[in-house]
Amino acid sequence: MSFLILVRHGQSLWNLEKKFTGWVDVDLTDNGKLEAKKAGHLIKESNIDINFYYSSLQLRANNTLKIIQKTLKDEKDFVKAWQLNERHYGAFTGLNKIEMAEKIGEKKVFEFRRSWDAKPEPLDKKNPYHPINIETYKGVPKKMIPDTESLKDTYERVLGYFEQEIKNKLKTKNVLISAHGNSIRALCKNLFNLDNDQISNLEIPTGNPLVLEFDFEFKIIRCEYLDKQRAKNLVIF
Repeated sequence: MSFLILVRHGQSLWNLEKKFTGWVDVDLTDNGKLEAKKAGHLIKESNIDINFYYSSLQLRANNTLKIIQKTLKDEKDFVKAWQLNERHYGAFTGLNKIEMAEKIGEKKVFEFRRSWDAKPEPLDKKNPYHPINIETYKGVPKKMIPDTESLKDTYERVLGYFEQEIKNKLKTKNVLISAHGNSIRALCKNLFNLDNDQISNLEIPTGNPLVLEFDFEFKIIRCEYLDKQRAKNLVIF
């Protein structure tokens, strides 16, 4: 048996400001750091020995993982992969979610945020929030950097990386991934076999470890959030 622990980064500065963040590389708030520290303590109490750590390229996920590792007193190197980045919100990037709901309607904003294949208009490449203008992504091939994404697009890159780099390790080893709301939602769609309507209702809380236990045939035999007070409905369990 093996374990996969999925952790959405702690609250970020733009989470607090209710902005569409996507690939903009913002850091954690003080509360986000506390969430990450609590996540570390909860994982420590679970007595799961983690063999491999993964994160996106983004600061908020990296720093969440570093705080978790510090709490666990585990100094293993972790792998950073742009494929685990948050969904790119295109022209919505940097805009306030509440103001956008007032402008185009809550239903339309929800559709762009949660639906399977809808995506905002592309972000202008001259915009400072475009990933090609952010130092963090200088090592990512430009042809791989999106201008906008749907959840479907995010799913394809996340799942491709998971299948190639992580899944085989879960046959015998335990893995922790520190990532983002939409990259974790994308992975959960595959792992839980959710349909396109179910995935629209799946919400991932910040800084709350989601533990999946697999049997030797890679079937999920247990799934739970470690912080029960902030657990979200997993749709199928």
